[in-house]
Amino acid sequence: MKGKTKIKIQEHLDKKWEDWFDGMEISYEGDNTILSGIMKDEAHLRGILNRIMDLNLKLISVNPGE
Repeated sequence: MKGKTKIKIQEHLDKKWEDWFDGMEISYEGDNTILSGIMKDEAHLRGILNRIMDLNLKLISVNPGE
């Protein structure tokens, strides 16, 4: 999954985490956090998803091309 991707997670994640998520932009939609940015390749996406899991956050959706 290469290209622009939007990942939605439950809860608000402080913007100070942007660096930890490889510079993905953090924004908010209601009570959820949106991580958006360019995925270099499948391994990059997997790394981001692993970090979400490491923080014990609830993943809502992953949408490519947004």
